[in-house]
Amino acid sequence: MPFIEDTMVHLGAEAEVWKGEWFGHSAIRKQRRNRSWRHPDLDYQLGVRRLISESRILLRLHQHNFPVPFLYDVDVEGQRMVMEYVDGAQLLDILNDATALEEVEHVLSNVGRVLRMLHRLAITHGDLSTNNILIEDGKVWLIDFGLASVEYEVERFGIDLHVLDEILGASHPHLEHAISVVTKGYLDYEKENGEAEELDGGRVPTAQEVLHRLDDIRARVRYHG
Repeated sequence: MPFIEDTMVHLGAEAEVWKGEWFGHSAIRKQRRNRSWRHPDLDYQLGVRRLISESRILLRLHQHNFPVPFLYDVDVEGQRMVMEYVDGAQLLDILNDATALEEVEHVLSNVGRVLRMLHRLAITHGDLSTNNILIEDGKVWLIDFGLASVEYEVERFGIDLHVLDEILGASHPHLEHAISVVTKGYLDYEKENGEAEELDGGRVPTAQEVLHRLDDIRARVRYHG
């Protein structure tokens, strides 16, 4: 894999991420890290399954012109992949640094619209943190699909939004109505484009159904919390 590494940009429990160059292109290499507490064979098999799943989802999204990094190369045995480098700011930093309420609402509304686009393709992200949403010249990109999956059950879509809801509330309490702006953008996208077409795996829940389930999940969390 002819990747020339330059700078480590992230070191997490599951993977380390390096910025560098791939055949003259600015790129990112995601290298899975071994989990020493698992049996080596099980750990390897799990890593391979996740890598293949993430690669397939990225390719599927790219085929639909969805804003994700282009996948350059995959090394299954080495458990690493090389992707396009997106020179965007993390939503986390945008929300912390923004001074104008209108700017924040515009960004969050666009995030909601992109999330609905994702869900209409029967894909849940699985880790919708403000670190995994990039903003580049106003365009919303999603990254890190290591926990993503193909889904048709409304519960999984509701949980996807609930993860973002919890993170916005915990990390950005000064933006009291942030999730409401996101969900409005989520619903507006469907109002403008109609309900999603039925896919080979079945019917994707409507935006309204997902938002109703999000309310149910919030109620459950409050009750059990």
